[in-house]
Amino acid sequence: MVSRSRCGMVLHISFSPGKLDNGSSRTVVLDEDIAMKVQIATRADIPGWLALASQVEFLFGPMVDQPDFHRALRKNIDRKSAYCIREQDRPDGAPLMGGLFLSFREHHINWLAVDQQWRRRGVGTILLEHVFDLIESPAELFVTTFGADNLEGQPARQFYKKMGFEPFTEAPPGPEGGSREVFRKSFPTQRK
Repeated sequence: MVSRSRCGMVLHISFSPGKLDNGSSRTVVLDEDIAMKVQIATRADIPGWLALASQVEFLFGPMVDQPDFHRALRKNIDRKSAYCIREQDRPDGAPLMGGLFLSFREHHINWLAVDQQWRRRGVGTILLEHVFDLIESPAELFVTTFGADNLEGQPARQFYKKMGFEPFTEAPPGPEGGSREVFRKSFPTQRK
């Protein structure tokens, strides 16, 4: 089942001590006529990633013109840890509905955004569920999101709560100076 998200933005997610598998694709039907597939991004997708970044800079600070963001983007694409959603069977380089960077070594998602026209349609949920499927229990998953005093960040906070995260601890301010808080989601050992 695909639940509807209110926001498609993640600042930082990490988990431990479970393992990840590459999880190269996942297909989900968003609506009766729209099937979306989580895929590993390629360099042809870079313009789509930059378009996503431009839509969330007001929350996260500059990215599109920042060499560090471009390096991180290329690094994640080259090591096959950048996942994106395009319409099923669309070629590499098609406009992105959403995307995320996943660090297998450090076990965290470094970045997630959903195109504004696709928000509240389940795209953020699909991306996070893809990550959830990569986690081998037992594990804990942490998300650093906006603080309670950040009005523009409230949809993200509610989205994470809806996805099973709970407040855990305060975090250092974001690059734009806004408050942050760490949420936690536990994946207990599954019983057989």
